[in-house]
Amino acid sequence: MAQRPALVCRLLASSVSVAHKAGKIIRDVMQKGDLGIIEKGENDLQTEADRSAQRCIVASFKNLYPNVNIVAEEVDKISQNLDVPADWLITDLDPKILDLECPKSLQDVTEDQVTIWIDPLDGTSEFTKGLIDHVTILIGVCVNDEAVAGVIYQPFWQNHGRALWGLVGSGIGGFELKEPPQTKKVYVTTRSHYDKAIEQFIDGLKPCEIIRVGGAGNKVLYILEGKAHAYVYPSAGCKRWDTAAPEAVLRAAGGELTDVHGNKYSYSKDNEKDPLNKYGVFATAPSYNHTEFMKLICDIQSKTVKSD
Repeated sequence: MAQRPALVCRLLASSVSVAHKAGKIIRDVMQKGDLGIIEKGENDLQTEADRSAQRCIVASFKNLYPNVNIVAEEVDKISQNLDVPADWLITDLDPKILDLECPKSLQDVTEDQVTIWIDPLDGTSEFTKGLIDHVTILIGVCVNDEAVAGVIYQPFWQNHGRALWGLVGSGIGGFELKEPPQTKKVYVTTRSHYDKAIEQFIDGLKPCEIIRVGGAGNKVLYILEGKAHAYVYPSAGCKRWDTAAPEAVLRAAGGELTDVHGNKYSYSKDNEKDPLNKYGVFATAPSYNHTEFMKLICDIQSKTVKSD
C-alpha cells in the first residue's frame, strides 16, 4: 500500500489547485467590470475579487484540513462567509507536488503546527487601476514560525494564469529560475508607498537601476525571473500574508528574505493580532550574497540616521 504524502506536500498541492480556481474568480470579476471597491483605509483598498478569492481559498482549506490555522487578509463579514458555491470548494491536489520528496524535517508535521497565511489578491491598488500584471495570489504554508512552502499565483499571466511554487529543502516549480544582470545592479521597490525613507535608501544604493512595481509577490517574482538582484522596502507597511509565500518560494530557490536587521520574520499564529512587518523587507536573489547586501543596508541606515 502506497504511503500517504506528507501533510506539507498535500498542503502545497492543495495551494496550487485552489490558487488556479481563485485566479479564475479574479479574472471573472475583472471581466464583469464591477470591481465592488471598498476603501479599508488610506492606500488600502478591497474589491469583490479580494473577497471572493479569499472565500474560495479559505473554505477549501477548512474543508480538507479542519485543524490547520489560517490567517487571511480580509476580515469583513462577507470575506469570512464560507458558505460558498460547490465549485469553489477545491479538493484536487496537484499531482506534481505529491510526487515531491518531502524533507525529513517536515515529514511528520501535524495540522496543529501549521499556519497558512493568505493574501487573496496582492496588489489590489494596481488591480483597480488595470495594472493586472502586478497582481498575484499568495498562499504561504508555515510550520511553527517558519515559511516552508508557498505559491505565488499570477491570475493574468498569458490570460490563463500560472502558479510558481516552492518547498524549502525540496525544490521549485512552475517557472525557470534566472540570474540577474551581471553588468549592473537592479533593485525593485514599491510603486504606491514611496516615501522619503525609501528614497534615502535608494540614493544610498546608487549607482543602480531602480524598478518600482506593485505587490510584494510581484517584487519577488522580479528576483526569481532575473530582473532584479534584490527587493528593497525599508519601511513598515506590508504584512505577514504579503511575505509568507514569497519568502518560502524564494528560500526554496536559494534566496533570502529578512527584515532590515537580517532577521527572519515569524509566521506563527501568534502573529495574527499584529501581522505587520515592522522592520521592512529585504530579499535577495540566490546568486546575490544576502549577508553582504545587509551590510550595505546597515551602512546606508547608519548614514541616514546621522544625516537626520
